[in-house]
Amino acid sequence: MRYLIIKGYLLLLGSLLFTTAFGQQLPVYSQYMMNMFLINPAIAGADGYTSVNLTAREQWLGLPDSPSTQALSFQTRLLKRSYISRSRSIKKKNIKPSRMGKVGLGAHLFTDKNGMIRRTGVQFTYAYHIRFRKSQLSFGLSAVGYQMNVSENGFFDATDPDDQLLLNYDRSVIIPDMNFGVFYKTKDYYAGFSAVNLFESVFKIGKNGENNFKMLRYYYLTGGYEFKFSKDLSLIPSVLMKSPDNFRTFQMDLSSKLIYKESYWGGLSYRTADVMIIFAGIKVENFYFGYAFDYAFNSIQSHTFGSHEFMFAVKFGESARRYRWLSRY
Repeated sequence: MRYLIIKGYLLLLGSLLFTTAFGQQLPVYSQYMMNMFLINPAIAGADGYTSVNLTAREQWLGLPDSPSTQALSFQTRLLKRSYISRSRSIKKKNIKPSRMGKVGLGAHLFTDKNGMIRRTGVQFTYAYHIRFRKSQLSFGLSAVGYQMNVSENGFFDATDPDDQLLLNYDRSVIIPDMNFGVFYKTKDYYAGFSAVNLFESVFKIGKNGENNFKMLRYYYLTGGYEFKFSKDLSLIPSVLMKSPDNFRTFQMDLSSKLIYKESYWGGLSYRTADVMIIFAGIKVENFYFGYAFDYAFNSIQSHTFGSHEFMFAVKFGESARRYRWLSRY
């Protein structure tokens, strides 16, 4: 009986995490516009900076085993020329990409927990940026490896040698995968498309293969436009759409971010499934700090303190005299 109860729980949990609740199969980021490299590998080095980003998210705080995500990423732009061969274009303050440095590199460490399931892995990215007269087209490809782990705390008795579920399931599996992305940017607007989980790997609970859960391939579509009200004030409405490859359902974030003096920002987002998001941030020299709060207009909100997301980033390349090796635009 105990074996059937545990097995039934895993089947129910799997169906929730890996099928209908597709938004939770992959991490949800409320401040995705601050680091789109997390959802599109073509972003690696696209802005000409060398940057390090840290994101920590606690979803549905107060609920047991609620989703939790931590992500650390690094990205940079490589140069074709050496430090000695200096280009005057580095000192220019325009939106044209430099002829130097078409290659971007990035890395991404992440851990994502949802109930009994934890996904921990690393991603390495290669991006190539093509310069046009007043725009840039970028392509990116990522190699991903992650570990799927099923926690046994609270459900299994390790001292029971006859527990059939303990004897017949793999609690940890290593899975390889790949992501692809394309990104186009001009002075005023941007658009991007990416596909993740290209291999659609299968996660097996049970050595006999009776409980198989497929990691769906997901598609992301992003876009935004900047309205300049003055030299110091601008507004950027943006959209993020996410859907699995069966296209039976999708999730959309509609956002609007107000920026003041390129150092202060704040805004609102609406996510389908009745979630409102408020976010704000500040830039201090080369350091960026951001916070987002999600409020769900459904029954789950009465059992939780909402979702909280913190973002920290440091970007190098602001000073051409200190970072001449960096290709900016």
